[in-house]
Amino acid sequence: MIELTVNDMTCGGCVNSVTKAVKALDSSADVRVDLATKRVSVDGKLSEQDVISALDAAGYEAVKA
Repeated sequence: MIELTVNDMTCGGCVNSVTKAVKALDSSADVRVDLATKRVSVDGKLSEQDVISALDAAGYEAVKA
């Protein structure tokens, strides 16, 4: 499981954008986004770097939690 912190998530729209960015890489991945803690958890066949790169491309800075 990949655990990341995305400090620049500020609203529900951000949650949707982050979820879509990860799902674009692997539609079967289990993506959980918690706006209150700014945490993103991904369970699937993705590498941490792939997820970080996808979130960066979507305009979010993700770091290892």
